[in-house]
Amino acid sequence: MPQKNPRRNAFYAQSGGVTPVINASACGVIETARANRGAIGKVLAGRNGIIGALREELINTGRETPAAIRGLMHTPAGAFGSCRHKMKSLEENRAEYERLIEVFHAHDIGYFFYNGGGDSADTCLKVSQLGEALGYPIQAIHVPKTIDNDLPLTDNSPGFGSVAKYVAVSTREAAMDVASMCETSTKVFILEVMGRHAGWIAAAGGLAGEGPAEAPHVILFPEIAFDRERFLRKVDATVKKVGYCVIVASEGAQYADGTFLADAGTRDAFGHAQLGGVAPTLAHMVRSELGYKHHWAVADYLQRSARHIASQTDLDQAYAVGRAAVEFALAGHNAVMPAIVRGKGKRYRWSIGEAPLAKVANREKKMPRRYISRDGFGITAAAREYLTPLIQGEAYPPYADGLPRYPALKLELVPPRLKQRFDV
Repeated sequence: MPQKNPRRNAFYAQSGGVTPVINASACGVIETARANRGAIGKVLAGRNGIIGALREELINTGRETPAAIRGLMHTPAGAFGSCRHKMKSLEENRAEYERLIEVFHAHDIGYFFYNGGGDSADTCLKVSQLGEALGYPIQAIHVPKTIDNDLPLTDNSPGFGSVAKYVAVSTREAAMDVASMCETSTKVFILEVMGRHAGWIAAAGGLAGEGPAEAPHVILFPEIAFDRERFLRKVDATVKKVGYCVIVASEGAQYADGTFLADAGTRDAFGHAQLGGVAPTLAHMVRSELGYKHHWAVADYLQRSARHIASQTDLDQAYAVGRAAVEFALAGHNAVMPAIVRGKGKRYRWSIGEAPLAKVANREKKMPRRYISRDGFGITAAAREYLTPLIQGEAYPPYADGLPRYPALKLELVPPRLKQRFDV
């Protein structure tokens, strides 16, 4: 057991794919912990997520200046490094859990803040159970983030609003380009966006236009089974009526039997199918069946790293969940996640609530059918009402010489206290 010390240290780590505002959550955690030095000692960050804990590669955030930590508010990517590492059950891989306890014990870590999505919520829940299973007191709080917006029990997920803004803006601007050239050039444009099982990001593209003639004319959701013939008829009819057709396609678009249009045939570290290539797949259909000139683009990492066009709402919420995570821990809570609660009424308001990790881990929130148009190719007024507040406000980073300025952290590691290394 660690020595009795009211100022136990905290461990913070980032997990999975990053977002434009994940570092704002890190800022919320670190600044709030610093404001409570009487209760929390050092804040140690895992270099490359949970792997940093297993390898005892712990960054001493105390070596960073207040200005550098504040600079995380406008810094993209994962400032401390992220990873895709799914911990198995205690029964399947007891060695990893015992290693975590060993590292936590060696550095007197009593607070665990894990910033990630659904799989990270699962890891956080398992760590929270360590106290009971292995006799070590640890409070584990999940800090939500995911551009996919598929975490349950929260109105939306920090990171999504900024990606939604990027996709909506990109769709509108690309559509204007195509419209200006469609008489003699491109007739069909396809934008592929992320979203494995949930079509929230693709739906955000629908904010680009309002009338039936405005782009995007076709949105492909994972929640709606892809029908090749219906798709081609829709594209053909749109080109003949409007002059061009803009398509926003989720990478998770799939046939009725669950087969992805663009399954690469490999798996990531979380066991998920590696996706990518739905845009060229659709482009091939359009070219071979309709003969239209086309172009396609894949938003890919650009959408989740585009800090220059972040939503102010998203930035505020990302910081708030980081701050709330520390406040929950200081209040004695465990195995919970700060959740965003949408207020009632026409004016958008939000607050922070609390969700139990047992009801968050390994669960996905998909697009409700009432958010998808009757023909399955667009969004409804209800979806627009839900999405619009999340992209509000511009949170530009500081610029110098025409480019964003991002702070450089020292990222100094604390000296290891364990002799034995651990292979991950």
